[in-house]
Order: sequence, then structure tokens, then C-alpha cells
Amino acid sequence: MSDHPAVMPHGPIEALFEDVWWVQGSIRMFPGMTINRVMTVLRHDGELTLVNAVRLDDTAPLDALGKVAHVVKIGTHGMDDAWYCERYGAKRWAPAGVPADEVLAPDGPTPVPWMRVFRFESTVDPELALLLDRDAGVLVTCDAVQTWPDTARCSPIAKLASHAMGFTARPAQIGPPWRKRMTPAGGSLEPDFRRLLELPFDHAVGGHGAPLVGGAREALRATVDATFR
Repeated sequence: MSDHPAVMPHGPIEALFEDVWWVQGSIRMFPGMTINRVMTVLRHDGELTLVNAVRLDDTAPLDALGKVAHVVKIGTHGMDDAWYCERYGAKRWAPAGVPADEVLAPDGPTPVPWMRVFRFESTVDPELALLLDRDAGVLVTCDAVQTWPDTARCSPIAKLASHAMGFTARPAQIGPPWRKRMTPAGGSLEPDFRRLLELPFDHAVGGHGAPLVGGAREALRATVDATFR
């Protein structure tokens, strides 16, 4: 397993809701630029599902929660997916058009029965969001929606860049580089986000930053209104 990306600094596994945990990790984009990233861990019937997987330096705390059975790719994150699949024999899930064992789609099967799949229809590359039926609804995204209460686990240059690009401007922020890359020429992602706002959720966990507990849908609505006005 030596050809997999090296483990990067990360925090502990933290409880969020019933059978939902999160871990804040990090990724080195290039020399001098390290930013945080977030993994969401779900448990059902003793099996664990990892969304936006982050490799851990010690898997004992994860193993104590259950057996890693599924790894879910919903956006661009996925550098550690293969490591988990190789170590645990986990099944890999991804949107149509992305190599995986199972296709994750709005009308298809899911690794967790209390998970609902949302598909962005206008993005240049496949992108999904997940709605978890937990505590008034939990929205799980990759880069599409992020909340940065601070710049923890970011290098000094990344701290400056995250402020300059607007990541810390408001909660439930639409990732600026993601939006630029994912918007088709002459198109707009606003219809996708308006559909996303129709989902019933009060909390949000993005692929970067930290969870937003409470008021997430209204925070995202304010972001969408400000971004696309």
C-alpha cells in the first residue's frame, strides 16, 4: 500500500449527530499551500460509509465505530479512496461517469438507507450532494458548499488565499474556485442551487472547513441570493 498518498495531519473523529461523525484533515496542494479538508463518517447496522475520505494515521478509533464497508465520492475529493478500498475491501460509490463499483444517483441504491442523493445537473463535471435524514436534515457536499469559521490546518499562504478568495466571507459559502471551474461557458449554476434549497436540511457538512450546525439552509439561501444577484 506504499504507492498511495501519504497520510496528512488531521484531527480526531468527532461526533456530530446520531451515527454521524466528522474529521478535519488536510491536503498539500503544492509547496507552501496546505488547506483543510473534511471527511464525513456514517454508520448503519455496524457498517461505516466514508464520504470525502481522509486517510487516518491511526485507524483504531475508526475501527471502534464499525467496519469500513463503503467509500463515497461525490465531487473532486478522492485521493484516499483507494487506500480505504484496498485496506478494508470497501465498495466504492460515485456518480455516473466516474469509475466505481456502484453508481450513486438520485433514483438508485445508496449505502445508507437514510441517505438521499442530489445531482447537480449543470456542472461541467459530475457533482453530487447528500441529504441525511438526521436531526432536521444534514446536507453533505464536497466543494459546492463550505463553511469556514476559521482557517485551521491551513498554511500561512493558504490562510491569506482563503480570505482573499472569500471562503471565510459567510457560512455556507459556494466555493469560488469550484464555481468558476464547474460553470459551463455561458451557463449558470443558479438553477442547481435553487433546487438544492428545496431540500429539507438545517445543518451542512462540506468537504472543507467545519460543519455548520443549525440554520444551514437559510445561510445557503443568503449565499445563493448574494452570489447570483
